[in-house]
Amino acid sequence: MSNIVFENVRLIDPASGRDETGRLVVRQGKIVACEDGSVPEGARVIDGAGAVLCPGLVDMRVALGEPGSEYRESVSSGARAAVAGGITTMAVLPNTSPPIDNPALVHLLRVRGEETGMVSIHPYGALTRGCEGGEMAELGLLRDAGAVAFTDGTRAIADAKQMRNLLSYSRFLDAIVVQHPEEPSLAKGACATAGARAVRMGLPQVPAAAEAIMIARDLRLADMTGARLHFAHVSTAEGLDLIREAKSRGIRVTCDTAPPYFAMTEDDIGDFRTYAKLSPPLRNEADRKAVCAALADGTIDAVASDHAPADADDKRLPFAQARAGGTGLVTLMGVTLGAGLPLVDALRLVTSAPAALLGLEAGTLAVGSDADLCLFDPDKSWTVIAGELPGRAQNTPFDGRNLKGRVLRTFKRGVEVFTADNQPDAAA
Repeated sequence: MSNIVFENVRLIDPASGRDETGRLVVRQGKIVACEDGSVPEGARVIDGAGAVLCPGLVDMRVALGEPGSEYRESVSSGARAAVAGGITTMAVLPNTSPPIDNPALVHLLRVRGEETGMVSIHPYGALTRGCEGGEMAELGLLRDAGAVAFTDGTRAIADAKQMRNLLSYSRFLDAIVVQHPEEPSLAKGACATAGARAVRMGLPQVPAAAEAIMIARDLRLADMTGARLHFAHVSTAEGLDLIREAKSRGIRVTCDTAPPYFAMTEDDIGDFRTYAKLSPPLRNEADRKAVCAALADGTIDAVASDHAPADADDKRLPFAQARAGGTGLVTLMGVTLGAGLPLVDALRLVTSAPAALLGLEAGTLAVGSDADLCLFDPDKSWTVIAGELPGRAQNTPFDGRNLKGRVLRTFKRGVEVFTADNQPDAAA
């Protein structure tokens, strides 16, 4: 671990509200105080030329193919994609093969993340054995092994009695239950939001209300049990209204969304573009605007990439048969910066907010913290090109999109793990 001095950077730390031009000193992988303007002997000096230096991004919803489907995305390939997007901390879903429903797999994934030297991986534990919605997994043992929260990933808990039991037990553990908010019987076999476009295209449909139905049920259960409940990738106005009202009544509920739901609509399906087949499916313009409003008013607590890797064969099928999901690690920052929020607020949604929600020591520039850092140019544009992205999976729904906000360098505990260009450094 080398000593580094960042000069001429715009320091943004959403955790403290800090936004100022200055310098930041890293010693032995930690952020240190340096009030006198001195440079530690032998330190590497990086002139940021006015670029933004912020905490490394914290992505609270990432699917990887490891274990079981490494051909889609391994830990190492996912780490390469993450750091190219400024992400240094990832919470990964448990619906792998085998599922993360035992402590050994939680430990394995944490270790595999450390082995990359690029990212910290914090696994979710499965809510039910095999993520099948039936028997409760060993939540206490999973938590003791390091699981940050509990979820069945892309599967909703359909049985209301079982969901109540899971919430009750999680309250005993003071753990978070993360729900995929979609009523399963309404969503079965569907691949598009019900409406005129789906009818014209002849696609199996799920009503947007399927999200609100599940949210309404689980909010009532959370109120009954006093448990901590989090809804993932919320995408509809009706669902967000329910969450907003529940928060006003003191129910312990939080939620996140993903970039496609505030930057795309169902019209982006175009001519049966399978890269735009997502779960939940893309919504209409009114829902997209509602998600933007919820980002602005604080109803939505965080933005996650919802990275869901697929290989070419998964997507080279008729739309209804293709695998749902899109990559999101590399594009998380660029799309979030385009949401129309003040820069500090946009960065909060992908740094300190998800870290605080999951109880992680990350997402901050506080003195003594690990030097997990992202240096980026908020004004630099770049074009998303599927097939040229870092990482193994290339199924981005933003293929061809021009984004503003380019990651220049990423650091993990003071070690540079990504560089966009070879930039000369001054010698101390």
